[in-house]
This record gives sequence, C-alpha cells and structure tokens, in this order.
Amino acid sequence: MTVTQRVEAVRPRAVELTKRSIATGIVIGAALTPCNVYSGLKIGWSFNMSIAAGLIGAGFWRALAAATPARPMGLLENNINQTTASSSASIISGGLVAPIPALTLLTGQSLDYGVLAFWVFAVSILGVVVAGSLRHQMVMEEKLPFPAGLATAETMTQIHASGSESSRRLRVLLTGGIVSAAVKLSLEVTGAVTRWAPTATLKNLTISLDPSLLMIGFGAIIALRVGVSLLLGCAIAWGVLAPLTLELGWAQAGPADAVWFEELVTWLLWPGVTLIVVSALVSFAISLSRLQGGLHLGRMLQGVLSPRQFLLATAASTALVVTATFALFGIGLLESVLAVVLSFVLAVVAARVTGETGVTPIGALGKITQLTYGVVTPGDVTSNLMTANVTGGAAGQCADLMHDLKTGAVIGATPQSQLWAQVFGVLVGSLVGTLVYLLLIPDPSSMLLTPEWPAPAVATWKAVAEVLSKGLSEIPQGAGWAMLVASLIGLAMAIAERNMPPNMAAYFPSAPAIGLAFVIPAWNSLSLFLGAALAALLARFVPAWARRNTLALAAGLVAGERLAGVGLASYGVGGGRA
Repeated sequence: MTVTQRVEAVRPRAVELTKRSIATGIVIGAALTPCNVYSGLKIGWSFNMSIAAGLIGAGFWRALAAATPARPMGLLENNINQTTASSSASIISGGLVAPIPALTLLTGQSLDYGVLAFWVFAVSILGVVVAGSLRHQMVMEEKLPFPAGLATAETMTQIHASGSESSRRLRVLLTGGIVSAAVKLSLEVTGAVTRWAPTATLKNLTISLDPSLLMIGFGAIIALRVGVSLLLGCAIAWGVLAPLTLELGWAQAGPADAVWFEELVTWLLWPGVTLIVVSALVSFAISLSRLQGGLHLGRMLQGVLSPRQFLLATAASTALVVTATFALFGIGLLESVLAVVLSFVLAVVAARVTGETGVTPIGALGKITQLTYGVVTPGDVTSNLMTANVTGGAAGQCADLMHDLKTGAVIGATPQSQLWAQVFGVLVGSLVGTLVYLLLIPDPSSMLLTPEWPAPAVATWKAVAEVLSKGLSEIPQGAGWAMLVASLIGLAMAIAERNMPPNMAAYFPSAPAIGLAFVIPAWNSLSLFLGAALAALLARFVPAWARRNTLALAAGLVAGERLAGVGLASYGVGGGRA
C-alpha cells in the first residue's frame, strides 16, 4: 500500500486553512524557533521541525478533544500547522547564526530588534516567492522526491491513522524534552560541574566529556557516518594539530587551568573552514552537473502563483530587499538588484538540489555570492556578507517550502493555503528568532567564537569575508600551508564521494563534518558521536522500536535543552553553556 493510498484511507474531507491551524502553527513555531537559533550558534546546524510540529499539533488537539467539545485536528489542517511552524523554525537561514553576527565581529555594526527582524523577514520572503513558482515543474511534472517532504507525509499519515501512535510518539518526545531540560537546569542553576576532563592538558585542548543531552540528541539525528566523521576531525584538529601549533609557536597557550579554545581556534578555523568550503562547493558543482532535468527557468516558472501574481510578488519582494540593503547597509542600487537576481537563480538551484538529494546547500550558495561580490565590490566586507545573506535567506525558505509542498502534494493539500502558511511562519520566525538571538548574544564581539558559543557558521562566513577583503595577510602563521592541504583533501574527498556507489558513499567520511570539528570544542564532537553511536546501536538491535521512537526521543532531548538554555540565557543564568 503506497503512502498516497494510505492517505486516501485516513484523510478526512475537512477544512484546511483555518484560524486554529495557523494559530497552532504560530504557537508551535514560536516554541521551536529558539531551538534552531540555539543549536545554530552552538554547532552551526539546524533541525527540520516539520515532523515534530505535526506530532505536537495532532497530540495537543486530540488531548483537548478528549476533555472538551473541541474536535481533533485533521490531516490537512495539521499540514497547515506544520508548514507554518517549520518555516518559522527555519528562519535561521535568514542570517541570524552566520552573516549577521559575522558582520558585527568584522565591522562593529549591529541592528536593533525591529530593524533586524525586518531584514530577516525581507530576505526570507524572497524564497517563498521563488518556491511558489516552482511547484508545478519540480513536484508535479518531474516528481522530484524531496526526501524530508516525503518523510513528513509518511509520518503524519501514520499519526492521523492511529490516535495511539500519535499519543505514544508525543509522550516519547515530551519525556526526552523534560529529562533534557531537567539536566540542563540542574547543571546550570546548582552550579554543578558541566564537564569532566581526566587531565589538565586534555582540558586545555577541550578534550573532555560534556553531559549535554542536546548534543547526544542531535547526534542521534545526524546518523553514524557524520558522527564518526566528527570524531575523526576532532582527533586530527584537537588531538594532533592543536598541540603541534602550540609547539611550533603558531598559537599561544592560555592560563594553565583554563580551556584554550579561543587561543587555538583562531588557527584551526582556517584549515577547517577551507575543508568545509572547498568540499561543499565541489560537491555542489558535481550535483549541479548531474541534475536530471537541468535548470530550465522558463519551464519551471509555473506553479502556485499565476504569472501576474508571480510578477507582482517578485516586484514587491525585490523592492523590499533592495530598499533594505540600501537603507541598512549602504549597498548601491545596482549591487542590490544584482544580489536579488543572483539569489533568485541560486534559490532555484537550491530547490532543485534539495529535491533530488534532500540536502540544501545554503553554505555553498552563500559562498558563491561572497566570491561574486569579492569581484564586484572588492574590499567591502558589508557588501560581501549581506548580499550573501540575501542568497542564504532566499535559498533556505525556498527549500523549506518545497519540502512542505511535496508533503502537500502527497496528502492532497491546497498549495495556495500552504503558501499563506509559509508567509505567517516567516513573519513569526523573524520576530521570535530575532528576539532570541538578541537575548542569547547581546554582545557578539565578546561572546561568539568562544567555548560557550563556538558559532562555526559565523567563523566560516567571517573567514571568507576577511580573505576576500584583506587578502592572505589575515591568515595566521603556518595556516596557509594547512589551508592548501585542506583544499586538496576537500577536493579529493568530494570527487571520490560523488563517484563511488551509494552503498560505499554511505560509509565514506564527510569532509564538511570533519572540517566542522575544527571549529567547535572537542567535547561537542565527542557528544555528537556518542549520540550517533547510540542511535546506530538501537537501530541494529531493536530496529522496530528505533524506527518508531528514536527521532521523537532525539527531538525531545534537543528541544528540551535548547528551550531551557534559551530561558536561562534570557534571565542571565549560566551564560548559555551547553
């Protein structure tokens, strides 16, 4: 029985875009958005919240219906909820955990709440317009898989087919969240030791154990291949290169009883960022060359929006972004228009790559814009970062909506309703995400690129902008040769992975994950590996239980600590440590 057939068996012919579906999505999105802002600043990654939002929405209304005259939420109505919530949670692609803090670190410029929320909304809404024009070609004609969209459709069909299934998964999620939040609160509020290191030397090198259930939960989501790659990168960076740089005098030791993350990461980030950028760009180029249907823009632009609506929406979103880039950052009119045009094309590319592979290459696409503006406006850090911010915001929201539109196509939803839900989600995410970022990081210059807030995405964008604006003089002693070696390794690994059979590629190390381990403390990599290993063991020995519960439990562990961490930071407790 196919997913579509199962849907037909359980789908109620009911209302879809309702006040409560939007309101539920707004509330859940507002609750989940801080989670992605928190993890984005911790490890540079985010979590797709579609399944979690659908599970919470279904469970809440089913429980309410059992105690009141309220009716349970149907499948189509819940789809509007998850579309709204997931678009809110994916707002970090609008720059909150990468180019915006990088701009502050490099130029000192910071934006007030209202201005920053407006900027994040402007760059994100552009991606919604692009996605609205691509549904017909990519989803209906070419039937691209969009793996996250299919997974959401499958899961939501299951939980709406069986009330007990939804309730059981929700209990698992909530249990994980409560346990994770309790551990976080007890460690921070009581002042308990948050890390244990067997020797002072290992402590200096950030090699220690961290009782962060967030990292363990996230490790269970990222899969064993990425977890092992992080462990490998951790061993190379913090076990080999860090001591070597100290011995050669390329990095300076800190106080004897302290963690030397800031002293060491200023050197390690250069080969790490190089490995991430080169491998991502090469892999992206290979994927682009192998797209099954090519990039026929004219043929793609048929979809949710009519031609007239598409032109009006494009004109309005373009005017919004151009006005914002000029008014907020002093970027010229032609440069601003070029940024929108380039971002539009790259958002289409992002949708296509995401549709076939399930991976949205936001980082690689942002680097393409950074490299472009390194030529167009050489030496201009602000232009380099914020035009790439436009690309990242558009690509991220475009990919998120395309996944949701795939879900909607499978379950028979109305795409226009999902488009409106996405707009509401972007608005909520911009308001909530901006507030959370400013609460967590009131002083980026002193708080970021530290053991508490490694902010690897910020380090990557900052490093690229520095090199493009100031040249190789910004690179520390000895790091140039390390970058050359990292470039060759990244190139070779990307080519090898893309040319080996899928069954072999599944066991091949991930170059971006190895590079990421260079710019986060070793204890984060160790915890992520531990979570991935535990999930793999569960899948191996209790596969049925793992299929039904691992994702929900991991999401609970992630959300619980994130929300507790955000709450503690907002009250000035604990400094947001994980």
